[in-house]
Amino acid sequence: MKATHEGILKIGDTEIEVAVLENGKRIITQSGIFKALNRPVRGTTRIDQIPTFMDAKNLQPFINEELRHVINKVEFLTIDNKNGEGYDASILPLIADLYLQARASDSLLKSQFETAIKAEILVRSLAKVGITALVDEATGYQYEREQEELQLILKQYISEELLPWQQRFPHEFYRQIFRLNKWEYTVDNLKKRPSVVGTWTNKYIYKQLPNGVLDELKKITPKDSKGKNKEHFHRRLTEDVGHPNLNNQIVTVITIMKLSKSWKDFDKKFNDLFGQISIEFEEE
Repeated sequence: MKATHEGILKIGDTEIEVAVLENGKRIITQSGIFKALNRPVRGTTRIDQIPTFMDAKNLQPFINEELRHVINKVEFLTIDNKNGEGYDASILPLIADLYLQARASDSLLKSQFETAIKAEILVRSLAKVGITALVDEATGYQYEREQEELQLILKQYISEELLPWQQRFPHEFYRQIFRLNKWEYTVDNLKKRPSVVGTWTNKYIYKQLPNGVLDELKKITPKDSKGKNKEHFHRRLTEDVGHPNLNNQIVTVITIMKLSKSWKDFDKKFNDLFGQISIEFEEE
């Protein structure tokens, strides 16, 4: 297995070599583990294949099953095709906890006190951000990961073909908008509804789909000479995932509207449920 990303994870004044492999596994190099724990490097394992940084007899009672699952050494090729050795990055907080448990039980040797102090620093640092997120940031993998995740979401929600037009927004959706704004609800007024209705549709409906979906819809939807969308956004949503989620959001919003006395009241109830949202003012 080869590394696709490599970097240096800085915790306090310690620099730890980390990597991400082709299969997505996050790795802390063997030397990085010793640095993190401020332990002298020893290359042999004495008992039960336990790594040397935790093979002292007094530590064995504190090794749990979760830690045992990640103690196997991982061999890999570095980006420049050199042989590398390391461990699943999740081992770091587990080892730190091991030393802290031993300290709490007065089971540490004098030579292990400094390691316990180091472990406490690690635990405090990792309490703020998980080890996986730290490795991803150190190696730059977070940006590729986010992009990959976004592409998977867009593939689920965005249809490659323009679907035939169907009525996706029931009349009740617009009826409630008119009622809450004290507008007269007539066929003519509905056809000439203010452009702000499109802005609200984006805010309360499309913006509530996964992050990136509305931006992609705006990107792929052509505009006319006046800058208005030539197609309805819902015609680009997939039938198996996009449309069901769209419909669920519409039903939810209509329900909140029906429970509201005014547009201001509705907006407050909506924000209480979904949180305040910042949007671009653009017609759907």
